This record gives sequence, structure tokens and C-alpha cells, in this order.
Amino acid sequence: MPGTLLLSGVIRRDVRLKSVGETLIPFLGTRRRSLLALAALAGLFPMAAAGQDTEAGPAPENIPNAELDDASLAAQSDLQTVEDTMALTAERIAEIRAEIEALDSDAAQLALELTAASQRIDLASDDVRVIEERLEELFASEREIGIRLDGHDRSISNLLASLQRITAQPPPAIIVDPSDALASARAAMLLGSVLPQMQARADRVTEDLNAIAQVKRSAQEEAGRLRANLATLNEERLRIATVIEARKQGLEWLSDDLLREEAEARALSDRATSLEQLIAGLQTRIDAVTAADEATAAANVGSDVPTLDAETLRVAFSDTSRTEPAVPLAAAKGHLTPPLAGALVAGYGAADGFGGTSKGQLIAAQPGQTVLAPADGWVSYAGLFLNYGQIVILNAGQDYTVVLAGLESVDVERGQFVQMGTGIGTMGTETPPAEIRPDFDGPALYFELRQGETPINPQGWWVAQPQEQQESGTN
Repeated sequence: MPGTLLLSGVIRRDVRLKSVGETLIPFLGTRRRSLLALAALAGLFPMAAAGQDTEAGPAPENIPNAELDDASLAAQSDLQTVEDTMALTAERIAEIRAEIEALDSDAAQLALELTAASQRIDLASDDVRVIEERLEELFASEREIGIRLDGHDRSISNLLASLQRITAQPPPAIIVDPSDALASARAAMLLGSVLPQMQARADRVTEDLNAIAQVKRSAQEEAGRLRANLATLNEERLRIATVIEARKQGLEWLSDDLLREEAEARALSDRATSLEQLIAGLQTRIDAVTAADEATAAANVGSDVPTLDAETLRVAFSDTSRTEPAVPLAAAKGHLTPPLAGALVAGYGAADGFGGTSKGQLIAAQPGQTVLAPADGWVSYAGLFLNYGQIVILNAGQDYTVVLAGLESVDVERGQFVQMGTGIGTMGTETPPAEIRPDFDGPALYFELRQGETPINPQGWWVAQPQEQQESGTN
């Protein structure tokens, strides 16, 4: 049973947490993986105990005395199960709180890493912008050199063409026209002076172009590396942001689980309290029934009947399934139910008008009024008796007898067991016979209590005496 309750308590979170676990596991490391795996499993089955009924069962007074021991054992077993479940619930609450605290502690580290990643991204972006600006400057220099070279293209081309022709064959002018030798010599001297300068200029331009090309290649390579680094940093920032969002969702789900577990813990606590109250009530009843049984056993063997407190008597008489007197009649003195509510016409020992005294009580009644059994007992006689009308005689046990006379009708039969307070008949309109009270006109119930053959004064046996019954003829 406890194992089943543990499984139902642990397997209880939303299956969506699987995706959160997959996101968090690479970041959070080994310490969390077991808990996250458990959390991912937790959405497969709903928690059945959270909405369980907290009623502990029927009230103790509604359980028959014969079933008290079994009911007490069952309640104790239920209480043990609830306490075991409460312990498991407390463990689950502690685990969830520990997980929440761990995720909270990770939040600061995640925020720091996200901030650091953003700073690195900003620095890398600045570097990329610097290199791009440098490349733009290099491209501009390259364009300017190209423009300057374009301006000298024609002169250089003509000069190079002339030099090529001179190199290929000597100038014919010197052979054909020796008189122009001076001009030829001047031209040769001019060419000899210009060519080194042109060659030096061409070499410098070539070097500049090569240098620009090299710097441009280096800048492009560096820009490529920075762009790759920037992409990596962006991926890292996205990953950290994803982990933070997943952590927030995980915290929300864990908080929901914590609320459910705490609600279940409260429900279990309420049920445990109800069970404890039930067990206490059952134990009170068991003690009362045990005391009543011991009193009955003592009375049956003629021993002194122990005094029973009001709670023990109340518990004993509350068993509506009883088929024998709840307690010895002697132990119930002061707690018997009056057979009916009415004025006391004549008390025990009062003069009967014929020179004798009353052996019981005569209580004024109303026509149709219900007569109640004043004690538990078996019906020894029910029916007409001489001019006393309908009478009922109860055997209350331990040689006690209860006589009720003057009824118009009876609702019980011989041999029947009646419980105290149940109706046994109704009153009519007839006046009691003169042997009971010659000077009274109207219906009245005669009540007599005997132990063996000896009448007993009923005064003090009732649970409460109405004020109107307290009259001057009462002894």
C-alpha cells in the first residue's frame, strides 16, 4: 500500500517537462539529471491522492457495540497508512523545495553568463566594425592608385612601345641621316634618364598594390574569424536564454507540484486528525462498553454493581442494536427515561385513600399520549388485567421488574425486548381505578418498580424530574 501511494505521488508531473529536462540537462550537469529524469517521468500518471475524501468514516456513536473492536482496528490501520503516506508526501515536498532552491541558485550564474556573453558579442561586433572600416579604407586606397595608374596608362604604353622598338633594332635615323646624330644622341640620353624613373615608379606601384592586396586578404580573413566568433557567441547567448526560459518554466511547474503536494499534505493531515478522533471516540465507547459489561457480569453473580459515569451510560444506551439491557438497572439509577411527561398525582408511599400507601407513582396523562419504556427489558406480560386497563410488565434483569398500568393500548408483545425510550403503548381517557386513586378524575399512568417482590421508590431513578411532579405528597 505505501509503495503504491509513493508511486502515485512521484509520477505526477506534466509530460511537457521532458522537453525542459532535455534543455536543462546539458547545462545543469550530473547533479540534476536524476531529478530531471524523475520530473520527466512525473507527467505520465495523475496524482490520485490529492482529491481523496478526508472523511474518516461513520461517527463512533453510529457503530454497533459488537463492531467497535473491528472498527477500531480498521481505523488504526487506516491511520497508519495515512501517516506513511504523509511521510512520503513530506519527502516529496522536501525534494521539490530542494529542486526549486537549486534552480534559484542557478539563476544568478545563468544571468552572469548571459551578461558576459552579451559583452563578448558587443566587443566582437566592435572589432568586426573596425575591420570593416579598415577594409573600406584599403579599398579606397586601391581605387585611388588605380585611378592614378589609369592616367599614366597611355604615356607609359607609348614609352614602353618605343623602348621595345629601340630594343628590337637601332634607330634608323642615325644610319640614314648622320647629320642628325645630335638629335639621336639627345633622344637616347632622354630615354636613358626616363626609363629608370619609370621602372622605379612601376616597381613602387606594384609594391603598393601587393601590400594592399596582402592587407586586404588579412583583413578579410580576420573579419571571417570574427564573424564566426560572433555567430558562436550569438548561439551561446541563445542557448543560455533558452536555458533560463526553461528554468522559469521548470520553476512554475515545480511550484504547481509543490502546491499540489502541500494541498495533499493538508488533506492527509485532516484525514489523520479525523481518524485520530474516530479512534479516540471508539476507544471511549470500547471502554464504556467494557465497563458496562463488567457491571452486568458483577450484577449477574450477585456482586456489588460498580458506579458508572454518565458518559459510560450514554454510550451504553446509544447502541440501538442491543438485544439485552445495556447496563444493570441498579447502575442506571438517575438515568432512566420517564414513561411520560405529566404531573405527579400520587408519589410512592402516598396515602391511597383506603388506609394503605401507594407502591408506585401515578402520573397524569393526556389522551393519546405515548408511553415510553422507562428501562431496557423483556416484556413479561402485555394486555388487560382486571380493571387496571392495559398493562405492560418488563423484566429489567437482575430480578428487577417494571409495571406500567392504565394504558388504552399496547404496541408490544410478550417475550419482546424493548429498549429504554421506545414507545410501548398509548394512553386513553379512562380514569384509574379507585384502588389506585379514588379522588382523581382523568387518565393517568401508574408506574411501579420492584426488586423481587419488594416495591422500590422510583424517586431519584429518573434522568430528570419535571417541576410539576414535585408535589407535597411525594416521599
